[in-house]
Amino acid sequence: MKRRDVMRGALAAGLAGTGLAALTFTRTDIDAALAADHTHPDLGYWESTAERYGYGYHGQAPSAVLSSLLEDVEEMKPLLFQAQTDRSRNQLCHVTGQMAGMVAIVLHDLGEHREAHRWFATAGRAAKQSGDQLLHAWVLGREAMVPLNYGAPAAAAKLADEARHIAGDRPSAAAALAAAVASRAYAIGGYRDKALVAVADVERLAGRLTSQQHADTWFGYPMQKHHVHMSQALTHLGETRRAYTTQAAALELSRAPSLMTRALIAIDEASCRLHDGDRAQAAHITAQAYGALPASYRNGLTRTRALALFQRLPSDTPQRVDLADLLGVAA
Repeated sequence: MKRRDVMRGALAAGLAGTGLAALTFTRTDIDAALAADHTHPDLGYWESTAERYGYGYHGQAPSAVLSSLLEDVEEMKPLLFQAQTDRSRNQLCHVTGQMAGMVAIVLHDLGEHREAHRWFATAGRAAKQSGDQLLHAWVLGREAMVPLNYGAPAAAAKLADEARHIAGDRPSAAAALAAAVASRAYAIGGYRDKALVAVADVERLAGRLTSQQHADTWFGYPMQKHHVHMSQALTHLGETRRAYTTQAAALELSRAPSLMTRALIAIDEASCRLHDGDRAQAAHITAQAYGALPASYRNGLTRTRALALFQRLPSDTPQRVDLADLLGVAA
C-alpha cells in the first residue's frame, strides 16, 4: 500500500520529474520480467481487471485512470517473476499486453506521445510472448494513432499496415481498427487513392464483425468508434457530405460522458465547415467544443486538434480571437 501511495503522489505532481521516473521504473521492470523465463498460476482476477479497464474512461479524467492503471500494473508486476506453466505464462503476458497497452492509450490521450510509444513497445513485447496475433495487431494499430495524431502520418501508415498484415484478412476488431487508422493516415498524408481503399476495407470489415467484436471497449471495434475514425478520414479527404453523416452517427452513438470524443467530433465538423467556406461557423464550433471541456481535458489530443484548426483560420475570421484566448496563444 505504501508503494501505491508513493506512485499516486508522484503522478499527482505531473508527468515530469518523479512522475515520469515512476512510469519509467514500472515499465523497465516489466521489460526485465518479460525477458526472463518465469510465470504464475491463477490469473482470473487480473484478466477481469484488464476487462474492467477496457471499458474506457466513463467520465473520469485521463490522469485519474492512468493513476489507477499504474497502481494495478505495479501490483501485478511481481507475478512476472514467479514460476509458472507455459499456459499461465501466455495468459499473464496477454494480460500484461492489455494493461500496458491501456497505459499507453491514456498517455497518448494526455499528449505524452514519447512515453506512450515506450509503453506500446512493452505491450507489443508482451503480446508477442502471449502468442495472440490479434492482440499484437491491436497494440500496433493503437500505437499507430500516436504518430497519426501528432504529425507523422507516414509513420502511422507504416505501423497500421504492419498491424493489418499481422491481423490477416479474417474479420476482427484488430483488423478493422488497423484499416481505419490506415485510412486516416493516408488521408492526412495526401494519399487519396490509398485512403479510399482503406475506407472501403474498413467498411467491409465493420459490416462482418460479430457483436462481441463490436463491443464498446478499447479492445473492440464498436460502430461509434468506427464513425469517429471515418469522420477523421473523410474530413481530411474533403468528403464533407459523407463526413457530416458519419459525425452525426458518431454523436448519436456516443455515451453522455464521452467528453473528449464529442469534442473531437465537433472539431472535425468545424474542419468540414472551414473546407466548405464557412470560417465563422468553424471558429464558433471549435471554440464552443473546446471551451466546454473541463480543464483536465484541455490538453493532449483535444488541444492539438483545436490548435491545428485555429492555425488554418484566416486572421480576420470572426471569433478567432475567442479561440486564441481559450488556447492561450496569440491571435
